[in-house]
Amino acid sequence: MRRRLVRDDVEAAVLGGSVFACGGGGWADHGRMLGNAAMDRGSPELVSIDELPGDAWIATAAAIGAPAGTTRWEMRGEDYVRAAALLQEALGAPLAGLIIGQNGMSSTLNGWLPAVELGLVVVDAVGDVRAHPTGDMGSLGLAASPEPMIQTAAGGHRASHAYIELVTRGATAKVSPVLRAAADMSGGFIASCRNPIRAAYVQQHAALGGISLALDLGEAIRDAQTRGGEAVVDAICASTGGRILARGRVTKKAVHYTAQAFDIGTIAIDNGGTGMLLHVMNEYMAVGDMAGARLATYPDVITTLTPDGVPVSVGQVEEGAELLVFHIAKDLIPLSSSVRDASVYPVVEQALGIAIADHALA
Repeated sequence: MRRRLVRDDVEAAVLGGSVFACGGGGWADHGRMLGNAAMDRGSPELVSIDELPGDAWIATAAAIGAPAGTTRWEMRGEDYVRAAALLQEALGAPLAGLIIGQNGMSSTLNGWLPAVELGLVVVDAVGDVRAHPTGDMGSLGLAASPEPMIQTAAGGHRASHAYIELVTRGATAKVSPVLRAAADMSGGFIASCRNPIRAAYVQQHAALGGISLALDLGEAIRDAQTRGGEAVVDAICASTGGRILARGRVTKKAVHYTAQAFDIGTIAIDNGGTGMLLHVMNEYMAVGDMAGARLATYPDVITTLTPDGVPVSVGQVEEGAELLVFHIAKDLIPLSSSVRDASVYPVVEQALGIAIADHALA
């Protein structure tokens, strides 16, 4: 499959990616900026992994941090290009294409601009169909590997003299926290390019077709928008096989930013019954009722929507707001080796104080 991406695909990627963002995954306007900047410079090509030779080099274009409106972050399109160029230089070999670590409001488009600028393709494969808090969770099963990998980052809040560039080498689990620390030092959000691997490895370990999933969902949302909010919600459910878990008002938001560049906490919703508690680590990682029963857990897709079907990020959630809690069970989406890697869960479980792995790996 080869598909030349066009300007209309920018909005589709943002709309669909915003559902898979699960309350995180960047900012919609940032995604539009990235996509339109790519279109101003050319037309990136989306290809399936089987279009590339097995020994072609592929890297992951990603953003690191928790820009939920609590920090002074700045990320430019050129930062994604610079991070990819730094990785290519450190690798000492040309990249053939870029994948993304996750879908999201902007992260679905993370590879488009550097692909155009550096003459690469965008590979239709993702480290995770939905957004997640740590780089290890989109590392295609490399988190526990001792194999040294290259990870780069570029970006930062210029007015605060917080712009940073770095090139790191080491085991993925050891290097990933270094980039997260850089994200915090740069203002909370930084562009990265990481983990160059062969296309054959991507073929075996990635969630294939993950970008097309977001584009197709975005098209369905756009087609429904003229028919009103209820039609949009119906389209999201029909396109994904998901369902609305609950509808209610936010009674308490207790989310705080940490020095590790995470937004962590809970959001309580009164659904007219027992109530619901959404557990946040940048994204929604679990949903339970107030009696302690688990209703959804990563890697399930968990998203908050307005009654008109507009995804609401954690940073935009306000107490008193009416929200729908949307859910796609994990068996309805392609899963990568990342989400089947038991080593990625302890840091999340420790931060949230709840079990994730038992549900995710079941």
